[in-house]
Amino acid sequence: MQKIKRADRPTTLILDEQVERVDERESGFHRAARGDYGAQIQKEWRRFVTKHPLSGALVQMSIHLRGVVDGVTAGQRAPIPEDPAGLSRHIKEAAYFLRADAVGICKLPGYAVYTNKFPKGEPIELSHKYAIAILIDQDYPTARATNGHDWISNSMSFMSYTASGFIACILAEYIRRLGYPARAHHALNYQVVLPPILLWAGLGEMSRIGDCVVHPFLGPRFKAAVVTTDLPLEPDKPIDFGLQDFCSKCKKCARECPSQALSHEGKVMYNGYEHWQTDIRKCTTMRVGNQQGSCCGTCITVCPWNKPYTPLHRAVGWAMRHSGLARSLAIRGDDMLGYGKGHPEDQWWLDLEDVDGVLQVPRKGSG
Repeated sequence: MQKIKRADRPTTLILDEQVERVDERESGFHRAARGDYGAQIQKEWRRFVTKHPLSGALVQMSIHLRGVVDGVTAGQRAPIPEDPAGLSRHIKEAAYFLRADAVGICKLPGYAVYTNKFPKGEPIELSHKYAIAILIDQDYPTARATNGHDWISNSMSFMSYTASGFIACILAEYIRRLGYPARAHHALNYQVVLPPILLWAGLGEMSRIGDCVVHPFLGPRFKAAVVTTDLPLEPDKPIDFGLQDFCSKCKKCARECPSQALSHEGKVMYNGYEHWQTDIRKCTTMRVGNQQGSCCGTCITVCPWNKPYTPLHRAVGWAMRHSGLARSLAIRGDDMLGYGKGHPEDQWWLDLEDVDGVLQVPRKGSG
């Protein structure tokens, strides 16, 4: 990551003064829970994670992290130098020690804090100065084997959600023991919106995939958690690896999206920032109501940036980051070489569905 080009601002246009904070209850999944997308999708929302036994086991563990995001800050600060650069290096190394795959730091943008909490709408006030973002890889061999919308999809998500949340909770507790306030934010207890934090922390660029950030080495194949704190830290800078140019030409995620929720068109301004528009209703309905699997991550599977960290792919990635011609060739080559089609011969997971508390082999084509 040290060799990636840095910029003063994210490559996505953000008009800071025009970006309004958003209500957590208005996200796609939470609108599904509320019944905005119909009674059947509301019913499916109650089981769409737990209908596969592995993702159900993972979310059960995540539930135990819900109540340990915050705690009492030590009354006396530890005798450590208040050197932002040194503390940033220390915190990053601590996160890597805890098995994070990527870590970045930024000042916490005010607009990245939700206004209200799901489901009851409690107002959120968060005054921490800094955000530490933690990424966990969703596992390339599994991402290569899956078609993106079969029975392992939710488990891939919650493996990374659980691991990143676990690391964030430990890191926040550690910082509090040093005498500085800190709070973890993970999939089951957020107070912050992740994409702007990931952009400012230098962990990726905004992509065509529904307000998702793509990392230069992991692609979109990760989930994240965050720690907010007042520990004095040195922010990272945003990065530029040519993704805006790449996504403007590629459109593979939009082409392969089962629900056709992703835009084939150019970027538009929304709430003070530039993005490729996504039909949230279509995306959420597919993910929650998928009858042939558990959720959906097809866009992750087919993205040309979803590649292993091999010498060959590192060389191609370097060229893609530095050359518009290489990006155009990579887009064509990705299809020619058959990437993103899934490899069922490498499937290691069991196709099972929990129906009213009984595990069954899903009926082909119906779930």
